[in-house]
Amino acid sequence: MISYSLSGFVKRDFGSNAISAKGQGGEKMISSIAELISDRIGTMPAGERRAAQTLIASYPLIGLKTVAEFSAAAGVSSPTILRFVARLGFQNYPEFQSALQDELAAQLQSPASRTFNPPSPNGGAVSPMLEATLDNLRETFRHLSDKQLADIVAKLADRRGKTFLIGGRFTDPLARYMAAHLAIIQPNVFHLAGQESVWRDRLIDMGKRDVLVIFDIRRYQDSLVRFAETAHQRGVQIVLFTDQWLSPIARFARHVIAGRTAVPSAWDSSAALFVVAETLIGAVTRQLEADGAKRIRELESLR
Repeated sequence: MISYSLSGFVKRDFGSNAISAKGQGGEKMISSIAELISDRIGTMPAGERRAAQTLIASYPLIGLKTVAEFSAAAGVSSPTILRFVARLGFQNYPEFQSALQDELAAQLQSPASRTFNPPSPNGGAVSPMLEATLDNLRETFRHLSDKQLADIVAKLADRRGKTFLIGGRFTDPLARYMAAHLAIIQPNVFHLAGQESVWRDRLIDMGKRDVLVIFDIRRYQDSLVRFAETAHQRGVQIVLFTDQWLSPIARFARHVIAGRTAVPSAWDSSAALFVVAETLIGAVTRQLEADGAKRIRELESLR
C-alpha cells in the first residue's frame, strides 16, 4: 500500500469541512485536495478510497475529467465519485474541479510569474520569510505520521539492498547531503550525479530490494519522471520528496512526502524537505547504531 504525507494549500474556500491554516503574509490558506485526502482516507469506504488512490496516482488530471471518466478509471460508480468529492468538503463536482484547476495553475508557475507579498510594516524582509518557513515546517510535520517515518527508515536501513539518491536542478543538493550521511553509516549508498545517461546506466544495478530516493518540486523535471518510471518497472521502491502540488513521480512512488515549499519569494523553499531528510538521517543512524558506530570507527582509522 502506498503511504503519503501530503501538505499544501490553495486560496479557496472548500466548505465547512476544509482544514484551514494561517499562511504566508497572514492570509488564510486552505488545505490542498491532496492534503484533505491524506487526512480523511482512513475513514473512507473502500470505493471512495479507490477514487482517492486513483486521483493521487494521476494528480490532478484525472479529477479534471468528467465524473463518468473518473469513475471508470477508479472502477467505481459515479455516485461514489460524488460522495468522495462531498467527503472532501465540496458542494459539487464543478467546485472540486475548479480547485484542481487552481492547483494545476500553481504547479506550472515559473519564478517570474509568482506574486510577491507586500513588505512587512517595519520594512524588513526577514520576518515574512522566517514566518513562512516556520509555518511550512509545522504543516509538513503535522502530516507526517510516525508509521510512515518508521516504514521509510526501515527500508533505508535494510542492508540487503542498495540506496540511490537523486534530485532536480535545485533539490539535488538535498539528495547529495542525505547520501553523504547515509554512506558513512552503511555501505551501498550512491548519489546519482551528472547527465541523465549516467543515471540510466545505473538502472542495470537496481532491483526489487533497492530503494531510490528522489527530490522533485515544481516545475517538475521530465528526466526524473522518466527515470522514476523505468526504476519502478524494475521493481525499485521509490521514496519521493515533493511539494504540495505533487510531482508526477507520485504515481510510481511507494512513499510520498509532500512538504510545503511556498514562501514570499519568486523561489520555492526546500527548508521543510531538508529537515525531513535530516530527521530520517538521524532515525536511520539510530536504527543502525551498532553497525554504524563500527563503520564510523573504521572510517576514522583510515584517515
